[in-house]
Amino acid sequence: MSLRGKDILGLQEMTPEEILLILDTAEGMKEISEREIKKVPTLRGKTIINLFHEPSTRTRTSFEIAGKRLSADVINISASGSSTVKGETIRDTAHNLEAMSPDVIVVRHSASGVPYLLAQALKTPIINAGDGAHEHPTQALLDLFTIREKRGMLQGLKVTIAGDIAHSRVARSNIFGMTKLGMEVTVAGPATMMPLHIEKLGVRVITNMDEAIAEADVIMMLRLQLERQHQSLFPSLREYSRLYGLNLERLKRAREDLLILHPGPINRGIEIAPEVADGPYSLILQQVSNGVAIRMALLYLVVEGK
Repeated sequence: MSLRGKDILGLQEMTPEEILLILDTAEGMKEISEREIKKVPTLRGKTIINLFHEPSTRTRTSFEIAGKRLSADVINISASGSSTVKGETIRDTAHNLEAMSPDVIVVRHSASGVPYLLAQALKTPIINAGDGAHEHPTQALLDLFTIREKRGMLQGLKVTIAGDIAHSRVARSNIFGMTKLGMEVTVAGPATMMPLHIEKLGVRVITNMDEAIAEADVIMMLRLQLERQHQSLFPSLREYSRLYGLNLERLKRAREDLLILHPGPINRGIEIAPEVADGPYSLILQQVSNGVAIRMALLYLVVEGK
């Protein structure tokens, strides 16, 4: 089996079979990262361009490491280092990069839809590394991989995604992927941070954090997307933390085998307490580690499909 299209744009259009293919491929890729010499010649002679017009630590670094562990040549371009600062459009930038014959272009942009625009304009495969508040497919895939690795299954698990749902591309991608694989998803947070009609995506909506935690097998805490909020959506950070932060007191109401995830970056003491982020239930660093395996799998599947 192979992926249907040339691009990885979002989990909304992926089939359950494609998602599982990526997760299964990532299992083999993770083994490479556990070797003493973490490199294979799989993509030798191929070129990957990381075109990042938004700040990133985990995603950009893991895409670079993923490409290099597969022996590809990796080029990193940021907004400040590209001709867009001179007035060039992102589309013209991408066309010029394509003229240099790369095999994959990985794109992150603050505007929703940019990877889709470039996928239509270019023959080169595009991988979406996050676009605005729309989707972040590779993050959702590594989240699914991490949960399956720990639990051995996905179908039937109850997941609570908590926090700033309205502005979170991670939440959207996870909802698409989780519901397609038979997981029960609850979204929790203030009503002011809940998208209208989100229940149409097949999720349950709760505004009480304690209730949302009680029956969850997995809870994913989200960062407040203050840079995307154009008005105050809560009285204060202290009030938000009191009502929706995950702390040790709240964990007393949770299942003993609860798994805690966070896509990062973490705002310690706001959406998650330090002792919880570093505690025994936390899989946050495993998520980061698994991000390399997932992105290796995607680069391999996209280039081989090409």
